[in-house]
Amino acid sequence: MQNARVLVTGGAGFIGSNLANSLAEHNDVIALDNGFLGTEANLDDDVEYVELDVLDEDLPTDVDVVFHLAALSSRQQLEENPRHGARVNVEGFVNVVEQAYDDGCRTFVYASTSSIYGSRTEPTPEDISIEAATGYDASMLGRERYAEYYGNFYDDVTLAGLRFFSVYEGYGGAEAHKGEYANTVSQFTEKVADGTPPVLWGDGSQTRDFTHVEDVVRGIELAADNELAGVYNLGTGETYSFNEMVDLINETLGTDVDPEYEPIPIENYVHDTCADASKIRDATGWHPRIGFEEGVERVCEPYLDGDAVDAE
Repeated sequence: MQNARVLVTGGAGFIGSNLANSLAEHNDVIALDNGFLGTEANLDDDVEYVELDVLDEDLPTDVDVVFHLAALSSRQQLEENPRHGARVNVEGFVNVVEQAYDDGCRTFVYASTSSIYGSRTEPTPEDISIEAATGYDASMLGRERYAEYYGNFYDDVTLAGLRFFSVYEGYGGAEAHKGEYANTVSQFTEKVADGTPPVLWGDGSQTRDFTHVEDVVRGIELAADNELAGVYNLGTGETYSFNEMVDLINETLGTDVDPEYEPIPIENYVHDTCADASKIRDATGWHPRIGFEEGVERVCEPYLDGDAVDAE
């Protein structure tokens, strides 16, 4: 994408800031954020930062493309405040799309989630049965249903929903501000580097399809470039257990910190995830470029270099 005016909601957050900074190399980028899980410090100087909420009126939606990443982005956040979570994740999405459409925007890419698949060990395609086991799942499914409605009601608009799988970068990147809401790769690396045992639920055999944020950003951009419609997985198709992850972190850092194990404290815990990303690969040519071992090395690099990693 080049020479476009784009809006990234949640643009100062983890994925949003990576996307905004990448797009700003060749486009006019507005990063909109309310500062809850984002910070302006994540953004490059050539990104315009606007501190607003997606529920506000008069948003800067006079753009060519909207990348809607703003959300309360975890199960815990929705359980702590389900009404507010539903407003942000569903009503906020509708508010942004309505304002942008009125301003002439016709291309939308938005964040959804892979947690709606539940626990699955085999590569999971988009067309299998899904469920709302948590309030967070329900809110993301609400986005997808509204996107389906807009796509059916308007013949001149495209909306692509991307179901992310365990996106990570590390506290040396833009995840530090998320703290306890950061990916487990980042949280566990911080603990191991400090000599503190990471706490794993169950026996540590649960698996995740860990996807580096650089690959995710490239997939988001390709979805807009190709004006995709519908829902698409963004994941590697490869899985690692939490035990394997901690072993990789120790190996990379040259440490020997054993994890501690605690019983799984929540119902409907997703034990395993694995993406079948063939749909977006067929549509755009996207495929992951950063394997998990290389990704862990990138997460660990600041600690090996002796750089301070400020995790809030």
